[in-house]
This record gives sequence, structure tokens and C-alpha cells, in this order.
Amino acid sequence: MDRKYLLEKAIRVAKLTRLIAKGIDLFIVLCFSILLYPLGLILGIVYIALSDGMSQGQSAGKRFMGFAVKSLEDGSPCSYKQSIIRNLPFILPLMLAIVPFWGWILGSILGLALIGLELYLLYNLDSGHRLGDVMADTSVMANDDNFAGVKNRKTSWFATKTSTTI
Repeated sequence: MDRKYLLEKAIRVAKLTRLIAKGIDLFIVLCFSILLYPLGLILGIVYIALSDGMSQGQSAGKRFMGFAVKSLEDGSPCSYKQSIIRNLPFILPLMLAIVPFWGWILGSILGLALIGLELYLLYNLDSGHRLGDVMADTSVMANDDNFAGVKNRKTSWFATKTSTTI
């Protein structure tokens, strides 16, 4: 029995499950956008911007899939500010889509590029974080109380490391 293989398989499943959760959230935005355009698109942007800060760090998709977004600064649930920052790669293309035709084209191009970057980082970073997680200093975790490593963390990703000289 190769444990490393099993661990790698579990990580791939977790990444795929995160994509499904984000897909559920984007489907909600799509429904708002199509049914109530242009007001629905604005409601969708507000939803995607604030979704990870609601319900103890759980958007509808994350709640359905059993995940929560936690701050890596102190282990608390994702704040609304962090939610807006971590969802900027989705918010910016949606904001362009408010403008008919050219906004749709530019939003589609920017959206595909940013989603490509998000997927690249999600699957190629060892930590499994996407661009939004790095920008907001957050992480998506299983929705249980095993956050001891994060709660005890004293520094942010962006804090400079001190080195000692001999």
C-alpha cells in the first residue's frame, strides 16, 4: 500500500471538490444574471463578492460541499473584506459584463485568463491555494474544528522572515 499515492489522490479529490463548490456559486450568479439582467448581474456580483464572508466562511457552494474559508492570520472565518479580495478574479470580469457587447467580450477574455491562472495555481502550488487565497491570506478547509495549526499561527504569508547572523 503506497500512502503517498493515497494522499495525492485525496488532494486531487479535494481540489476537484473545491472547483465544484465554486461552480455552484458561479451557477447562482449565472441564474441571477440571465433571469434579471442587468440588475441580476449586479446582485450576482454582490453575492460573489460577499459569499465567502457569510455563514462562518461558507458560501452556498462551500456549505453544500462541506468547506469553509478561514483566515490564515488568526484562524477565524473569512471576513467580508477578505471575501471581496479573494473573489476579485471573478468580480472584475463580471463587472465588465454589465456593459453590453464589448463588456461581454472583454469580460469573457479577462475571465478566461483569470480562471486559467486560478486553475494553474490551484493545481501547481503545493498548498493548493488559488490566486484569491494568496491575495486575501485565506485558505479553504474542511468544515470541522481542526484548525489548530492555523489558530496558532503568528505570522501572515506576507510577513518578512527574520534571519539570524552568526
